[in-house]
Amino acid sequence: MSATTSPADSSTATGGPTTTTTPTISTSTAAATVTNAIVKTVEAIISSTAPAASQSASPSPSGFSTPTQSPTSSSTPTTTASMGGPEEKLSVQDLSQTLQHFGVVDYLVFIAMLAVCAVIGVYFGFIEKKQKAKKKGQLAGKDGAGAAGVEERRGSEALDYLVGGRQMKVFPVALSLVASFVSGISLLGTSTEIYVYGTQYAFILVTLAISGAISWYIFLPVFCNLQLTSTYEYFQYRYGAGIRNFGAILFIVGTMLWLPVAIYVPAITYNQVTGTGIYVIMPIVCIICIFYTCVGGLKAVIWTDVIQSFVMFGSILAVCIKGTYDVGGLPVVLQRNEDSGRLNVPEWTWDPTVRLSMLSVIVGGTLHKMQSSDVNQVSIQRFLSLPSYEHAKRCMLVFTLLLIFLLSCCCYMGLVSYAVYHDCDPISTKLAKASDQLPSLLMMRTLGSWPGLPGLFVAGVFSAALSSLSTGLNSLACVVTQDIVRPLLRKPLTERQTAFWLRAIVVGFGFSCIGMVNIVEKLGNVIPLVTTTSAVTMGPLLGIYCMGVGLPWVKGKSVMVGSLVSFLALGWICVKAQLGKMNGEIRYPKMPVSVEGCDYSFDNATVFQAIHDYSPSERNLYHLSFFWYTAFGGVICTVFSLLASLFFGWEDLSQMDPALITPCMRRFLPNKNCQAVNMQDLFKR
Repeated sequence: MSATTSPADSSTATGGPTTTTTPTISTSTAAATVTNAIVKTVEAIISSTAPAASQSASPSPSGFSTPTQSPTSSSTPTTTASMGGPEEKLSVQDLSQTLQHFGVVDYLVFIAMLAVCAVIGVYFGFIEKKQKAKKKGQLAGKDGAGAAGVEERRGSEALDYLVGGRQMKVFPVALSLVASFVSGISLLGTSTEIYVYGTQYAFILVTLAISGAISWYIFLPVFCNLQLTSTYEYFQYRYGAGIRNFGAILFIVGTMLWLPVAIYVPAITYNQVTGTGIYVIMPIVCIICIFYTCVGGLKAVIWTDVIQSFVMFGSILAVCIKGTYDVGGLPVVLQRNEDSGRLNVPEWTWDPTVRLSMLSVIVGGTLHKMQSSDVNQVSIQRFLSLPSYEHAKRCMLVFTLLLIFLLSCCCYMGLVSYAVYHDCDPISTKLAKASDQLPSLLMMRTLGSWPGLPGLFVAGVFSAALSSLSTGLNSLACVVTQDIVRPLLRKPLTERQTAFWLRAIVVGFGFSCIGMVNIVEKLGNVIPLVTTTSAVTMGPLLGIYCMGVGLPWVKGKSVMVGSLVSFLALGWICVKAQLGKMNGEIRYPKMPVSVEGCDYSFDNATVFQAIHDYSPSERNLYHLSFFWYTAFGGVICTVFSLLASLFFGWEDLSQMDPALITPCMRRFLPNKNCQAVNMQDLFKR
């Protein structure tokens, strides 16, 4: 989760303006005050490179003063003799501005990342296309239409644009999957979640391995065997056109709810380190992403994801390594977190309203990750860009390992954040205006004095967002053209028409996402927001996928009833829960924080309210753990589908195509006079 507050107290994390009283300075000391403020800034940058072991003896520049006054008064700045004149303690606003030292080298690093992405789009959109046309002409000149016809079928517009001609390599696709699902939401939100609530969320790493193994064994054999472009084509073969349309609509709605959040998160990071408004940088970056996704297709998306993955790994590792060094090493990081109780485990309870219980993390988290990362249009589309099922299995293994490693780094960055700010919580004092700005604040403290590294971190966060946006837009183009547009047409689209529709859909949805960011800004903390809103669509889809491959007895009509009930039930719970979090009615227990080591002025009333006036709320149905949403939706869909089958009847298994069922369930189908064919031989045919 991304917030330094619980999802219920997003109003606290993004509270109203703070008021800070400062003493009136005479004209004769104004120049000295400005000079000493600059000196203070330099000292802050220099001290950020010193080991934090000394911080216990002397507070760091990003520390905070102890709120010993009454909660209605503001802390009074103190003065010390320095350089022959009085020195005023920096306020929150002044210190925040001093941290915004994004230099020329940082801008060059950031611009270089965007330029590389644009160049990749140009290459696959124009240069490679000309090379293919030239090659096709050479083949036609050698042996007539034979080889040229095969090449043309392999390089058809839709196949090439949506699945890369099914000729992609394992490692680039695995990196693309990591970049697609570890968005800026995960990079920033995961570390903030650890800072606020402790290491309970880190147990999600176990579920990544479990969900990957389930997908490997249950789902991949079915989809790789069918070789479909859109996974919702499977719904038509298995259930009928109604479920295919319903599933496609759910995917479109869920993706359009998720992408604006993925864009918003890096925008607030950029705002934190540069002071530039989110509505200035966001359109520029998104237009570049729309461009290379539009012209380059899946190949451009995957290869830009490769570049962006390396930037993400480098930026996170830089913060973790430098932050650990600054505080005095790994033992100090672990000791400070252990002393605060942050090295905790999920609660052992059956109560589903507990925010993170062991059951909700392992069971609910596994089902959520299985649907969000392994079994949906975005991931299956990438697996199908590989030449064979064996390649897909290797890709799944590499993807799971890389995903576990990157999220482990994000979790560790949360521990480093607390080790750095153990005695001066920047969220309570509003140095971090939004809880999700904490990682960028940590970055500026640890890497701010190193030219280029702040630019690398911001580029890493934006890389995660751009990869998520480009992946989502490409998958939206696939679903809309294959599942919405094509079935409505009497005649198949020509290559030129297909190219137009694919690119028009990317542009249309891309600009729609930019416009929806304004709504996201007002909806609270990002990871709970994403989990709750996306669960409305992922829950029913999880049930549809699982019953499709694992319960061959269930008919399409029964599944439609179950999925509608699941969608409505989850929609009601998620909307009510999100409203409760926005209004402060749902508040979860948080780990303790301190402001005893702070050395800049802040509003004591705000800090007192954030630390002492906060208390968890009483739990009810709408406190349901966010990890249970997807699992809850899948269970509702399955149960009501089975109940509806008592009315609509059961599927005739003698008419069921075994290719639509996972291999471990085919034993329940009637024996047919079929010949077993090796999958590799099937692909060769």
